[in-house]
Amino acid sequence: MGLIKAALAGASSTLADTWLEFFTCESIPVDVLVVRGKKQLGKHSSNTKGNENVISDGSGIVVHEGQAMIMVDQGVVTEIATEPGVYKYESGTSPSLFSSSFGAGLKETFKEMWDRIKHGGDAAKDQRIYFFNMKELLDNKFGTQNPVPFRVTYQDLGRSFTVGVRCNGIYSYKIADPVLFYANVCGNVTSQYSRSELDSQLKSEFLDSLQPAFANISATGIRYDELPGRQREVKTAIETELNPEWKEKRGLQIEKVAINSATISEADTKRIQEFEDRAWNTNPTNAAATLVEAQAQAMQGAANNPNGAAMGLFGMGMAQQAGGMNAQNLFNMGAQQGAVGATTAPGAGNNPGGAPAAGGADSWKCDCGTSNTGKFCANCGKAKPVAKPAGDSWKCDCGTENTGKFCANCGKAKPAGASADGWTCECGAVNKGKFCAECGKAKPAGAPLYRCDKCGWEPADPFNPPKFCAECGDPFDDSDIVKQ
Repeated sequence: MGLIKAALAGASSTLADTWLEFFTCESIPVDVLVVRGKKQLGKHSSNTKGNENVISDGSGIVVHEGQAMIMVDQGVVTEIATEPGVYKYESGTSPSLFSSSFGAGLKETFKEMWDRIKHGGDAAKDQRIYFFNMKELLDNKFGTQNPVPFRVTYQDLGRSFTVGVRCNGIYSYKIADPVLFYANVCGNVTSQYSRSELDSQLKSEFLDSLQPAFANISATGIRYDELPGRQREVKTAIETELNPEWKEKRGLQIEKVAINSATISEADTKRIQEFEDRAWNTNPTNAAATLVEAQAQAMQGAANNPNGAAMGLFGMGMAQQAGGMNAQNLFNMGAQQGAVGATTAPGAGNNPGGAPAAGGADSWKCDCGTSNTGKFCANCGKAKPVAKPAGDSWKCDCGTENTGKFCANCGKAKPAGASADGWTCECGAVNKGKFCAECGKAKPAGAPLYRCDKCGWEPADPFNPPKFCAECGDPFDDSDIVKQ
């Protein structure tokens, strides 16, 4: 301690202070952080007049498991022990540090405190002992009142957006540096210092740290719904934010953080689901499967159409003719992409670089200027132009041009006498008018021509019109027969 001899003149109380004392703290409650040490006086003790704030040379001090002890001389920490055991106080020795579990940080703090001692040769007249609760302080509940911003990132799709996360859970902390805690938090404790005096402040700072901590967590690619299972990452992120205030200034450290649940609003949930559905359909094969499912649902809905199933199905045909995507085209595009992936792999075929060779007998040039050999453009995905079928072609109600007896898209049978543009003459020419444009022969009798009497629309096969006009929806009947 470096204390010099006591003064010769003094009252009886000074002599009483030379008797040995014994300091111990049997147990510290879980809601108490610091307890001031008291002299233990038995019923046979004769040292009843000693000064409470003077510790006699040779006094004994007991430190139990889960405790730390500091001795304060004239308001400055001069001794510290964090290891359990019995210690003997000797005023003629240098300050000592008994700790093997708190590292160099505590030693540096103690050294700095000792360097601040600036008193003369008179005997110190204010010495105190404090015991600290060094156990893990559990069951500190928290919950966010307002949503905490969290960045959801889809790295494979190059898209991210912010959602509001509400979460709740518990955390635990402990005193890591008793000297810092005494100097900056509890100070000169009269009797004891309770958790209730500090917990509200700690909870507020803990919640404030969630926003920057979540920002750091989301940057690693962890999703908000993975937070309950990522306790280690959450603890590290929160520690990074709290260390400047908790550990470096107060001597406290976070032990564990457990998030019980993490939820987002219904609006954010719907937004994420819609985005994931759209992202799923960026693959042509997935998009084709989605389209087939939608078409099946539309057919079921058409059966319940108040104007009749035929009207509902006709509306589906109109939508497809107006530019709706064909599911088969999407399936073909997905297969083509798979084939391109296989042929462009290094070493594929006889091409060392893996890229398909340009030109060739079956090569074609897309409108975007790219030369291709497959069914779809490798640059923009546009389908290869299809040559008009030769021979006696006909157009189905669904808009597909065919040469066989059944539609290649919907499977509908070819209507009797159907052709691409009208009726077929005996000479083989296809006509729409009353006479063959090739040989002049009149249109066969008994085969009426149809034209919508409401809007003038003519079907692709005027001899076998659909049930309804594709332009105005008017049913075809005898009033639509063209007079000959």
